Amino acid sequence: MNVVPLVVDLDGTLLRSDLLHESALHLVSSRPADAWRIPVWLLRGKAHLKRRIAERVALDIDTLPFDERLLSWIAAERQGGRRIVLCSASDAEYVHQVADHLGIFDEVIASDGVENVSSEQKARRLVERFGRKGFDYAGDSWKDLPVWAAARHAVLVSVGSALRRAAARVSHVEVEFEARRAGLGSWLKALRLHQWAKNLLVFLPVLASHRLQWPALGHALLAFLAFGLCASSVYVVNDLIDLQSDRRHPRKRVRPFASGLLSPAAGIAMSALLLVAAFAVGAATLVAAFDIWLGLYFSLTLFYTLVLKRKILVDALALAALYTLRVLAGGAATGIWPGFWLLAFSMFLFLSLAFLKRYSEVADLLDQGQSSAHGRDYHSSDLPLVEMFGIASGFAAVVVLALYMNGDSILALYRHPELVWLTVPILLYWVTRMWVKAHRLEMHDDPVVFAMGDGLSLLTIGAFVAVLFVASLAW
Repeated sequence: MNVVPLVVDLDGTLLRSDLLHESALHLVSSRPADAWRIPVWLLRGKAHLKRRIAERVALDIDTLPFDERLLSWIAAERQGGRRIVLCSASDAEYVHQVADHLGIFDEVIASDGVENVSSEQKARRLVERFGRKGFDYAGDSWKDLPVWAAARHAVLVSVGSALRRAAARVSHVEVEFEARRAGLGSWLKALRLHQWAKNLLVFLPVLASHRLQWPALGHALLAFLAFGLCASSVYVVNDLIDLQSDRRHPRKRVRPFASGLLSPAAGIAMSALLLVAAFAVGAATLVAAFDIWLGLYFSLTLFYTLVLKRKILVDALALAALYTLRVLAGGAATGIWPGFWLLAFSMFLFLSLAFLKRYSEVADLLDQGQSSAHGRDYHSSDLPLVEMFGIASGFAAVVVLALYMNGDSILALYRHPELVWLTVPILLYWVTRMWVKAHRLEMHDDPVVFAMGDGLSLLTIGAFVAVLFVASLAW
């Protein structure tokens, strides 16, 4: 029996995340009015910061991404009679909750609002408690080097080669758990490149006006890239803000950040780089107004992520506005301003898709026996109302399209305007079918992604475009 206690670090070691990062993000999400206090609290030290945050927000401890390999090994050590200690720089409020949830620790040492139990402070506390070389220690970062130097044996969890060599110089490495590296696929998944299809809307002013000259198309292409980078930046922020909600979702819990494959710190850095790149590409359009529209899109998207998506009905209106903003930005980049009919049509159509997204999420909850959505202001009883709003908005878009057919612009743009009327029943069929699929619970929670992978939807969209193309030919 090993009588030397095993001391285990929490953040980055037992947990594939960091409780300070997670709690700070949750504070920004749930209490945005308190976000400005974070730097003020930090001026009084990290321990004070952690305590103030812990007093204000609760974490879903049972959904946190723990390292199952390490948990199994610790359980085996405890089964053999070894004393297990959880020692973390995180606030004691959270650390005790973790210990109670896992039920495998005999003692807890953590930051208390005054002392930040990290690095040298952690080493000093453990030496005072167990004596020098009187404990083994499991850690993951360069901050753990002083602790390993004071420990009898080192247990390494997901460390790089340089840290491995440094740890071996100060202590005997007893066990090592190899790092689970996030490959390129995980980073690309976090960017949600498939969602870039929505940014094709920046081409709509060029296509609708039939001005397919290269300068305009080139500017539209730069606008598409800028919006893609900006959208990916906000998607990363959204995933970080929604960590707790995503971990309770049957599909979203495997996302890179929710699963712990990518850290919150890496996500924040990635989001900042993407945003800088987006505005740099936007500046390359040589149209100052475009970056203004891009900034408005980013601000509204961020406001939606932090506040609006928790407000029933307002969230759907905001989503529809974000779609329409892409059309307006495309007009700014190309110098082709979209007309009234195009904006009215896009607003109603995208409002229908926004309600379709919410309907699918609420229907999924009802199918799972849940009454409300975590982090959303929708209940299963709202389902008929959301369906009614969505279908009405979709049919309104069809009516706007039909009214547009009577305008003089159709005669100017198309040689055979009578053929353009075929787009009305095509759109009516597509909108109706999408809602039938949602009603049958066959819809992905994002209708745009669903349409991009649905053969019949692609065929319908192709038919819509083909009708416009044939109607414009001289024959």
